[in-house]
Amino acid sequence: MFTACAFEVSGQRVLIVEDEYFAAEAMTAAVRSGGGEVVGPVASVEDALKLLEGGEHLDAAILDVNLAGDKVFPVAHALRLHAVPIVFVTGYDDWIIPQEYDDVPVFRKPADPDNVVRLLFERG
Repeated sequence: MFTACAFEVSGQRVLIVEDEYFAAEAMTAAVRSGGGEVVGPVASVEDALKLLEGGEHLDAAILDVNLAGDKVFPVAHALRLHAVPIVFVTGYDDWIIPQEYDDVPVFRKPADPDNVVRLLFERG
């Protein structure tokens, strides 16, 4: 389904927080095709926070804004405390994202997974 990416993320550990199976698989494939290592994917805020509490080393994260009705912002906050670069992926309008995340790139679903990963590492 995916071809090799035109960018390299070798050795980078990327957390994927996404509750839609096919979207999670597409993001996973994009990270792996660039040589990165996927942490997760996890499908809930609770599971993502548990993973972070476990001390997982992360280089970046791709976060779906809405996870079965829960918003991902507690995860985004925890990642920012550790200076982990993030991007949001969502089907919602910008108003749903708190102003404190104005500097975070937002991709609209359906997002091109290669573009999401590329921008994540171009910024980081």
